[in-house]
Amino acid sequence: MSSDKILPLNMPKWGLAMTEGTVVGWLAAEGDTVSGKEEIVEIETEKITNVFEAPEGGVLRRQVIPVGEKAAVGALIGVIAPPTVSDEDIAAFVDEFQAGFVPPEAEQTGEEAAGQSLECGGYTISYRVEGKDHDRIPAVLIHGFGGDGNNWLFNLQALAQERPVYVLDLPGHGKSTKTLKDASLDAFTGVTAAFIGALGLSRVHLAGHSLGAAICFAMLARSPDKVASVAGLAPAGVGEDINIDFIDGFVAAGRRKELKAVLQNLFADPGLVSREMVEGVQRYKRLEGANEALAAIAAANFTQGKQVARFGQSLSRASCPVMVIWGREDKVIDPAQADALPANVVTHRLDAVGHMPHMEAASRVNALLSDHFRGAEG
Repeated sequence: MSSDKILPLNMPKWGLAMTEGTVVGWLAAEGDTVSGKEEIVEIETEKITNVFEAPEGGVLRRQVIPVGEKAAVGALIGVIAPPTVSDEDIAAFVDEFQAGFVPPEAEQTGEEAAGQSLECGGYTISYRVEGKDHDRIPAVLIHGFGGDGNNWLFNLQALAQERPVYVLDLPGHGKSTKTLKDASLDAFTGVTAAFIGALGLSRVHLAGHSLGAAICFAMLARSPDKVASVAGLAPAGVGEDINIDFIDGFVAAGRRKELKAVLQNLFADPGLVSREMVEGVQRYKRLEGANEALAAIAAANFTQGKQVARFGQSLSRASCPVMVIWGREDKVIDPAQADALPANVVTHRLDAVGHMPHMEAASRVNALLSDHFRGAEG
């Protein structure tokens, strides 16, 4: 059998903790011709449902894993091959793969295994880095209010194919110190600057989500010589209004049903909020000091139901490329705020996407970020 024209589709690994995924929907039928980067199957993980793209074009000859079934990371879920390859060769290829496939052993401690930490700004900051061996300018990804570095699990490895990429847990979040000395945006910006300095990074691309985007804008204003480019995803810091019911509800929610209803505001498709996602946020909120930190951040940055910091027009003075990505169905920060951005800010509005574009439309966001970073480097 000649297998050089047969392309296996393997269960992807999104994040170090992922050991298996469930096929929840095939977007292409057996016999369909697909192009490279075309979305062909939806896969559900413990975090969220995401789409898997065909790495190359061809004909989808076999759906090995049917809808509703789970498969280990690396398992064969489908086969792409040209029509010239016989059905017998396809069957033999599948049989040979299945006979030799051994599911990888789970990471010893899941995502914690790759975690690192450092002391900066008076806090212990937890972080991860991928792509350390690349020579390009590194990128630092900053999560939003109530999130953590794991919010970038669909983006980290994709972006790290070209450059070092760092994701951190801000103070009060994730595995970083929970007790806050100062919950203001200025304080978070200072910690971020200290984090970048402690890593010895002279210049970085910054990408931030929501409150993390406002930190990026503040970093640009504070230290423009250290910033190669800025990308804001569903950014705070552009307009005045914010869905304060979401902010207050996130802080107050304790019961699973209450928290699920709040989290559904983050996505255009509320069905993306899984039981595992809700339970993960519940575990975080139960950590000592976590909810107090959230309340302090909300009070300092969303006073009287309005955003305190606004950088919209000041971005016109940016000496580096600035990009904004916004979901048209954002229920937390109105995407219409982008209309007031200065002309130098490149804005992308994504259909059928809510407040979490990097999770809900990961492939599109990864492509936009990669192009943005490369373009800033000339």
